[in-house]
Amino acid sequence: MILAMAKRSFAVIILGAGQSTRMKSAVPKVLHPVACIPMIEHVVTAARSLAPTRTIVVIAPGMDEAMPPAQGVEYVVQREALGTGDAVAAAKSALKDFAGDVLVLYGDTPLVTSGTIEALLAARSSADLVVAGMRPADPAAYGRLIVGDDDMLEAIVEARDCNTAQRVIGFVNAGPMVMATAQLFDLLSAVDRNNVQREYYLTDIVGAARRRGRKVRAVEVPAEDMAGVNDRAELAHVEALMQRRLRLKLMRDGVTLLAPETVFLAADTRIGPDSTIGPSVLFGPGVTIGRNVEILGFSHIAGATVGDNARIGPFARLRPGADLGEDVHIGNFVEVKNSRLDDGVKANHLAYLGDASVGARTNVGAGTITCNYDGVDKHRTEIGADVFVGTNASLVAPIKIADGAIVAAGSTITEDVPADALALGRARQVTKAGAAAAWRKKHPKKKGSAR
Repeated sequence: MILAMAKRSFAVIILGAGQSTRMKSAVPKVLHPVACIPMIEHVVTAARSLAPTRTIVVIAPGMDEAMPPAQGVEYVVQREALGTGDAVAAAKSALKDFAGDVLVLYGDTPLVTSGTIEALLAARSSADLVVAGMRPADPAAYGRLIVGDDDMLEAIVEARDCNTAQRVIGFVNAGPMVMATAQLFDLLSAVDRNNVQREYYLTDIVGAARRRGRKVRAVEVPAEDMAGVNDRAELAHVEALMQRRLRLKLMRDGVTLLAPETVFLAADTRIGPDSTIGPSVLFGPGVTIGRNVEILGFSHIAGATVGDNARIGPFARLRPGADLGEDVHIGNFVEVKNSRLDDGVKANHLAYLGDASVGARTNVGAGTITCNYDGVDKHRTEIGADVFVGTNASLVAPIKIADGAIVAAGSTITEDVPADALALGRARQVTKAGAAAAWRKKHPKKKGSAR
């Protein structure tokens, strides 16, 4: 039933014009990230999964350039901050020829799910106006839902306007609502600013609809789905809830998290089954991990792809552009950036591989770095297959090291190395017999000092 109703033609209006006053930020509130993406993108994604005909985001003046580009999203500007009713009215011109339903969502509720939206759309078959309601642990700040004896919603009374009897009601307004587009804007025309805030409340359309004999229903939705963000504390709370959801989904999909509460994920993190994630691992956006991958503790991965059966960490960093094949080993304090490592590559200790390509089965020794930046430009290092790079080698790009070559430990390599060659780029060792004893005699140890 729900799936059938969700296919009805509908448009979405997402209110995103709120300023960051309580966030104390120059960044618009809905652009603060949750799971590494702006919170409003979560709302757009949830709505998009149900294929709306139109998606309109209401923004404040000056927000145009800051908003992320999103396919199929239209932006309209609320010229003055005169309340939620005025914000919805800003979309009237954009929807003047639209004959379907309109769903109103809020850009600062990133936990809203497609299931909750679907339930609201389905309820439209039995009411002219459907309002989302919830029962939060603390209802104090929310508008109360006044339900009549016929189970129809009579009115929504904002928290600031509640009388003593209304304040004890635990069933409150969650924000979203859906109704026919023409009816919505007709009802908005009857809303005034006769309230404490001197604003046009979207919630006042409930009373207006009832006065006109319309059927209005409140559908209860999970309070967690409607958790909103007004300040940094609420942002942290929503982030925690989102992380819990993302971790739970991974574990249900066959990924082991050894200390789930310490792993932080981006909304788009993808990890294959039978992989194991150690404690205190942080994933930034754009990460895809294959099957049976082990990521040890305290690793940081962003913008990277890791093939099956790889082993990463502990204390490893994969930066954007890191592309690792199967059976690659990246060990402690190894950093990889904008580099392709083919199958079987090993860099197990204290190395930096930036702007490089490394062929299959190559071993990169501890302390090795690709010197990719000359102070002006970045340059690439190309390392072939089955190469052995010794400890503490500096590979000065641009440079090519062909298949099967060996780079001696401690070398600074500035020229291309042919296949199967041995390259040494270090000063010849000089050993002076007895010189150490002579030096100590000339510089005797002082009493009480350590050498």
